[in-house]
Amino acid sequence: MKKIEAIIRPEKLQDVKSALDKLGCVGMTITEVKGRGKQGGITQQWRGRQYHIDLIPKIKIELVVKTKYVDKVVNTIIESARTGNTGDGKIFVSSVEKVYRVRTGDINEDAI
Repeated sequence: MKKIEAIIRPEKLQDVKSALDKLGCVGMTITEVKGRGKQGGITQQWRGRQYHIDLIPKIKIELVVKTKYVDKVVNTIIESARTGNTGDGKIFVSSVEKVYRVRTGDINEDAI
């Protein structure tokens, strides 16, 4: 089992959720986060004054999938979240040792 964490633009959330739904990945955790990448934030202008935004609002999507589905899920997220501009996000994949379903006590793949 693998945990996939995707950091994406907030405006791409619906596109990513719809694409994952079509794959059958409906269980996920979504969190509003802030962060910055190599660009170190952005500079904007408002009422004639420039100001620097250090931390950009993003969405973090977390899901746990069977190992055999990782590439398909990651490619789906990339295709649906990509704008081609700086700040499209990142995807992290890590191993999951155990999963427990609280309600039933199911373990590992039975719990996802």
